[in-house]
Amino acid sequence: MKSQLYAGQVRHKRFRPAVHELNYSVFSMLVALDERESLASRFWLFSYNRWNLISFYDKDFGEVENEPLDAYVHRKLQEAGITQVPHTILLSCYPRIFGYTFNPLSLFYCLDEAGHPIAILHEVHNTFRERYTYVLPVNELCEQSNYINQSAKKQLFVSPFAHMDMNYEFRLNVPDDKQVLVIKTHDKQGLVITASYIAQQQVLSASSLLKHFCLMPLLSLKVVAGIHWEAARLWFKRVPVVRHQPLKNK
Repeated sequence: MKSQLYAGQVRHKRFRPAVHELNYSVFSMLVALDERESLASRFWLFSYNRWNLISFYDKDFGEVENEPLDAYVHRKLQEAGITQVPHTILLSCYPRIFGYTFNPLSLFYCLDEAGHPIAILHEVHNTFRERYTYVLPVNELCEQSNYINQSAKKQLFVSPFAHMDMNYEFRLNVPDDKQVLVIKTHDKQGLVITASYIAQQQVLSASSLLKHFCLMPLLSLKVVAGIHWEAARLWFKRVPVVRHQPLKNK
């Protein structure tokens, strides 16, 4: 299987205007889009587009209702001027737990026939029920480390404690025995926030899924509750609040 299971740590550190750090454990799935149905038939506690202890729903991603996810990825690549058609699409995300999930960031890895990355779609969701996809080509892959470096100007309002005039720098790999994602957020004055997800590949099996479900049965609620808890901590630290700026029609 190309699909995998990962478990690791999410870390954030803010440097300005107040120092603030968070660190919590999560697990995620790397789902090959052409294996969604076979995963559901293989593992009793995992379902595709229907309720289960752990499940994957197409409608949790993409932009247009009822648009197949592979068609969504192909359309976004074409809109970004990337003409090469991916041979494999891998989606890194939090699955639904008890029918609920929230993915602050999902990654679509678009690979050629040799497994080399063509582009990565960074799909960002905020708590205002908005989403935006950064479609970034892979222009260079460091041969020594296999890390990909990408950048983008911030387009989606994510937090009331971060203004819009910012830029992202991404450093990540195509997940193998380890998944690495590091995001640095800069404004005109310099580095503001770093965020990372460092995870180890786990055996993808019914027993492994059950194990991580039992370790983190409230994973989805943990993600959402963590967002609001950390926001409260920032408010108590008197970090200035920025008014929500709705996503403009593209």
